[in-house]
Amino acid sequence: MKRLISIIVSLVILAVIYSKIDFPGLIEVFKNCNGWWMVISLGMVVPLTLFTAWRLQQLMPTGSQLGFGEATRLILAASVLNMVLPSKMGDIAKAYFMKQRGHLDGTLSLSLVVFEKSCDLLSLLLWCVFGLLLYPQKDALFWIMTVSVILGLVIGVFLLSSRKFAHLFFLVSKKLAPKKLRSKLEKLQTSWGEMHEYFWRDKGQLLKITATSIFIWFLHLLQIWFFILALKAWTPFLANLALSPLAILAGLLPLTFAGVGTRDAALILFYQPYFAAPTAAALGLLCTSRYLLPAIGGLPFLGQYLSTVRDLRQQGDRI
Repeated sequence: MKRLISIIVSLVILAVIYSKIDFPGLIEVFKNCNGWWMVISLGMVVPLTLFTAWRLQQLMPTGSQLGFGEATRLILAASVLNMVLPSKMGDIAKAYFMKQRGHLDGTLSLSLVVFEKSCDLLSLLLWCVFGLLLYPQKDALFWIMTVSVILGLVIGVFLLSSRKFAHLFFLVSKKLAPKKLRSKLEKLQTSWGEMHEYFWRDKGQLLKITATSIFIWFLHLLQIWFFILALKAWTPFLANLALSPLAILAGLLPLTFAGVGTRDAALILFYQPYFAAPTAAALGLLCTSRYLLPAIGGLPFLGQYLSTVRDLRQQGDRI
């Protein structure tokens, strides 16, 4: 039901957006786009997926049997599930697949995925802070967003680096959260504690994963800048480092289907100084393709993982 509501919200927002902009102008933007830059920008999905798969391999304990091909299939299958399950549950399913296929035990696999997603969010916030501090056209709204993003980055860094801070954070969160969320926060706190114990044992690996995550998100933001070039528009690259993360963060709000609608509206608002609304709407469609293309690529592998889980359950029932 929640997924249906999010789809409806996305459709309503898109209907409002397209009723306000010059729709024939949007079609014209795509007709006049630069074909080579379009191929390059869309093709960035491939190296992004491969780098993310390589990072997943590096996250695994020494001696694990997760090969590069298997890691790539896991990333793609999770992309499919993220399109149909709420709150990025495809990544939680990825932890379940790793457990069921014997790569990790259950709590460690969840801890690994939690750390992976935390690195992604903090890397995105880091680039956003970097861009916002250098962004020249800051009004009151942008100062509020700058302070908010910096605060989020600082809290995230402390959560990853300090056990005492993490314990206090979860303690306060469980007291303030509704009863339905408290059990989930309890499980997340357990996984977070195990994650601290596992990843801080090897600071060299921690540094490698952190640097890789920052580089991966640089490629994500570079891809969005390439989209702008493909649409024959222009935004200074440093400005793009500030604006595109804000639009991605808007898409992470749990209101719409895969961020569709909120992300599009944010792109139209934030990029207004650089190009017209039809071009920004076209950029929104291309940004949605960043999630859609890996999901399409993961469809051939999804059945393999789901059948594995089903077979293992049937074996357990017979035993």
